[in-house]
Amino acid sequence: MDFAEITYHEDGPIGTLTLNRPQDGNMFTPLMCHEIRDCINAVRRETRTRVLVITGAGDRFFCIGGRKEGMEDTLLYAGVLPTLEMYESIDRLQKPVIASVNGFAVGGGNVLQMVCDLTIAKESAVFRQVGPMMGSFDAGYGTWYLEDLVGKKRAKEMWYRNPKISAREALDWGLINQVVPDAELAEATRKMALEIADRGAFALASIKAAFNARHGGVGGLSRMAHDLLLRGYLDTDEHHELAEAFAQRRAPDADKFGH
Repeated sequence: MDFAEITYHEDGPIGTLTLNRPQDGNMFTPLMCHEIRDCINAVRRETRTRVLVITGAGDRFFCIGGRKEGMEDTLLYAGVLPTLEMYESIDRLQKPVIASVNGFAVGGGNVLQMVCDLTIAKESAVFRQVGPMMGSFDAGYGTWYLEDLVGKKRAKEMWYRNPKISAREALDWGLINQVVPDAELAEATRKMALEIADRGAFALASIKAAFNARHGGVGGLSRMAHDLLLRGYLDTDEHHELAEAFAQRRAPDADKFGH
């Protein structure tokens, strides 16, 4: 897959999506958001990749949020929706997603690592929400998911006071899963991804759907029900007997359903 503002490569069962605007802190643009969404949707449709890693280019920034240029036309949702669709695509992806935080994760960049299933960060990484300082906010994923991770009081502190959170503090707070020395981030990320890749793909997909159903509303519950239908119910005696009875225009034999 060829992209302008991200890169993607596969290494066995691991796919790595890299935000590739290091000169601008790997900031989101509408184009980058669309490319991330399209890349993740492509990963969703193939079976080679069992774990997706998201990281930033360079060694200073994971992502420092969204660039305002090109995002002003909120009445038409021209700029707002690409970011939302990007976050949603991570939630919808049935495969585990690991954020490998290689530097500053600020604003939308912190939200990005939060919506990933797991986060591993290097020792010098920094996490921060800065919206109220610069005339912005995230009243969706950035608040609900943050509260789930660190609790309401700390989530409000991150939004109201905008402190810089070190990787060690983020680990203590529950904002991330693991901290490693800077030089070991790539190898530690690969080790985590390979470990997860050996787990049952259907089991992991079902667990992820269950976690996401609470925030996903009818959409989240529908995705979970849809997967249960396709991967479970259609193989049951009940399904086969009802389908055959309907096709043969006869009453079904309930004794064949199984319980």
